[in-house]
Amino acid sequence: MTKAVVIGASMIPMGKYPKSSYTGLGAPAAMNAILSSGLELEDIESVVCGHAFGGMLTAQRITKEIGLGSIPQLNVDNACSGGATAIHLAAAQIQNGQSDVVLVIGVDKLTQFGGGTLPLVAEDPEVQNGMVMPALYAMRAQRFLHERGESPEVLAQVSVKARKHGANNPFAQFQSEVTAEAVLASRPIAEPLTLFQCCPTGDGAAALVLVSEKKRKALGVAGIQISASVLHSGKATSGFRNMLRPEITYHSAAEAYEAAAMSPDSLDMVELHDAFTIAELVYYEALGLCPEGEAANLLRSGATTYGGKTVVNPSGGLLAKGHPVGASGVAQVVEAFWQLTGQAGARQIAGAKTAMTHVTGGGISGMDHGACTVHIFERVA
Repeated sequence: MTKAVVIGASMIPMGKYPKSSYTGLGAPAAMNAILSSGLELEDIESVVCGHAFGGMLTAQRITKEIGLGSIPQLNVDNACSGGATAIHLAAAQIQNGQSDVVLVIGVDKLTQFGGGTLPLVAEDPEVQNGMVMPALYAMRAQRFLHERGESPEVLAQVSVKARKHGANNPFAQFQSEVTAEAVLASRPIAEPLTLFQCCPTGDGAAALVLVSEKKRKALGVAGIQISASVLHSGKATSGFRNMLRPEITYHSAAEAYEAAAMSPDSLDMVELHDAFTIAELVYYEALGLCPEGEAANLLRSGATTYGGKTVVNPSGGLLAKGHPVGASGVAQVVEAFWQLTGQAGARQIAGAKTAMTHVTGGGISGMDHGACTVHIFERVA
């Protein structure tokens, strides 16, 4: 099968756009991704759009404004993993020979809910008992601090790193640094998590142009090859769940490394799903960046920031860049594209050649997550 390659990428600055529509958010990102690829509108053969709260025909509502019509257009809802799932489907189209050029869009508008936690499915038993995502991650954080003998200071340091990275990202919702003291002193949300340890709600859109390797060579352009694209759904279990071992991410990452013939040591950067500070620490271990039990030490060592072995969330991650749900998985790949093609500006990772993106989606009773998508990329010239 031919490899899929990203040759164009764009996103709008993440933020709050209460007066904008999904079309108003998505159209600029889509148009600029096409422009950055060097292709024309008529070159696009298919569109896949990931979102969570966009309603019916989100892709078609966006693309009609930029002059795309008649071609196949798919809409994907997979919670926070929606955008990454759209990439997975687009890559499959190319690998299977269905299309040579696919436009991927990720978009969501969370200001439509007026603040607070995002709505979950009311029929779910845990939701009926009051479960919301901050509470779920707070339980993970409590378990982590208890089992590892750590203090909330280590959670705060995740946010400090994220904000430091985001300060160099003009597309991030938060572009200022914070201290650990400020993080811990911010408003309590769900003990031990405080406001600055939770990703902000907001709006955003990102887009990519994927082509076949044959098409890339014909165009004579550089890009980032998708060396692995893995999508898993959660498996329901009854009784005890180990909240520090998200099996869906362990399995997805292992499968991705095998498909790409790579190891965690091969990665120059990772964009992972840090919706809350504890998530980054848990995913260090699940993605194999360190042995189990060593996440806090990995963070303190500086190995996951600039100058370290693998820079984690150079964009600022969801904690600083923002998390407009369906857009996040695509925005992660935009960052990987910019980094691996040397276009990341002040946050550029020197000599970056390989990247992983990871995003999970949703909370469902009996599962650690409803979906997980992992991609591995390599620079090609």
